[in-house]
Amino acid sequence: MDLGNYSWLTTIGTLPRMVSEALKIWGVEEKPGDQSNPVILEWAQKVGGDVARDYKTDETPWCGLTMAYVAKQAGKTPPSKPLWARNWEYFGKDSKQPDLGDIIVFERGMKGHVGLYIGEDDTHLHILGGNQGDRVCIQRYGNSRKLAAQKPLYMSEPATARPFFLHVDGSLISRPFAKV
Repeated sequence: MDLGNYSWLTTIGTLPRMVSEALKIWGVEEKPGDQSNPVILEWAQKVGGDVARDYKTDETPWCGLTMAYVAKQAGKTPPSKPLWARNWEYFGKDSKQPDLGDIIVFERGMKGHVGLYIGEDDTHLHILGGNQGDRVCIQRYGNSRKLAAQKPLYMSEPATARPFFLHVDGSLISRPFAKV
């Protein structure tokens, strides 16, 4: 897997479990047209319940499905109705300053968007998620669109669960980022 300028993620130590699980599915893409990627459909089956019953095509927004799959793989319980991105505002606990691996919910119409915080630059958050350009990748989202930051519940929080300050291209800035 080529993480490009985000390759620093492989050198900083033990990642929060949701980040390491999300990186395992890096690059998965939806199929154009009438076909669906069977890998994405399989995630719905692994999440189970209403998601398995209701999710039938990758033409349906799948950012919430990605987070539900990642959460389950990491041993965490997704929120009720996880396909609705805004329901992720009820996952874990409120995080005033996002840390690596926190869930970030963004404004995008009524449905919103959800992904994992990787880091930030002066104006944007860098988010690892699904259905970003129709694939699992990291993209930048404006700070002004952030609705919520939610910290997964940890038995033992990894040392890497902290803020990271990045260049616009995703490369790590060496100066430390003070925790608020």
